[in-house]
Amino acid sequence: MASPLYDIAVDDIDGKQTTLKPLEGKVLLIVNVASKCGLTPQYEGLESVYEKYRDQGLVVLGFPSNDFLGQEPGTEAEIKAFCETNFNVQFPMFGKVHANGPERHPLYASLIKAGPEATPKDGGQLREKLGEKNLLPPGKTDITWNFEKFLVDRKGNVVGRFDPDVTPDDPKLTKAIETALAA
Repeated sequence: MASPLYDIAVDDIDGKQTTLKPLEGKVLLIVNVASKCGLTPQYEGLESVYEKYRDQGLVVLGFPSNDFLGQEPGTEAEIKAFCETNFNVQFPMFGKVHANGPERHPLYASLIKAGPEATPKDGGQLREKLGEKNLLPPGKTDITWNFEKFLVDRKGNVVGRFDPDVTPDDPKLTKAIETALAA
């Protein structure tokens, strides 16, 4: 039975409605992204991971979100141009979504419901710093910040969730990606 994740309607970055159905059988790294965040340089690492593993079946998916201090204020056209110009992003980008709150996109509701607790960065202090500034989301399962990552296996199961400061080249994430690709 196919995962219901593949049937959720999403808009691509050009505004065309689609689903994740064409990606069934691939390993997905789903990331909520933003252009004006201190973590924005992760676009470069995400593109590197995509290039390194795409022939083995990995697809990185970027979902812009303006939920975190308004760090993704642009239109989809502006976001697309920013990503292509500054980071040569080739992986699929999608329309803006709400990752948290009452208008949370069904994709993120599904990922959170299925997903494990986020794996923290070794020695990472992002959660602590967000807490000091009263910026941690209210729900324990809510998306923490921009660049939180969900790893989905070839059958559509969420097999990993990583804190925003876990960089695309972090050994924990690399190992999880390689394990999912080998399965």
